[in-house]
Amino acid sequence: MSTLTPQTRQPRARGPLVLLGLLVASFAVAAIGGLATAGNVDGWYATADKPPFNPPNWLFAPVWTALYAAMAVAAWLVWRRGGDLRLWWVQLALNLAWTPVFFAAELLWPALVVIVLLDLAVAATLVMFWRTDRVAGALFVPYLAWVLFATALNASIAALN
Repeated sequence: MSTLTPQTRQPRARGPLVLLGLLVASFAVAAIGGLATAGNVDGWYATADKPPFNPPNWLFAPVWTALYAAMAVAAWLVWRRGGDLRLWWVQLALNLAWTPVFFAAELLWPALVVIVLLDLAVAATLVMFWRTDRVAGALFVPYLAWVLFATALNASIAALN
């Protein structure tokens, strides 16, 4: 991994503010997702048929918290190198869309379409980030793994219900 060059370095004075902004964006999506799941996890989702590999509900919050933080840091690392964040914003928007479609609207099959698009966007973002900054790319590996797991869960729950 190379060090930052003057040509790729973003203004340092803005660096902490950009990181803060990316963290705010990531955790805003998390907060909206939390609102969409509130009442539904103990409602329809509690009584829905789920596959045997469904994790306990308490696991989701800490995993997503770590993933949202890693997503923001990865985007910041890429931004510092002058990289393009458009795909990052696309995957964040798809992430935002999935939770209300699945939990609030209970549209399990349309949610599966959204999460497959999210899988593709996260994978593309990971590849692009890896090419720009290996640490940023590596930070997206657990996110991709978790979203692929969530896709399997979504598909299983849709099929069972």
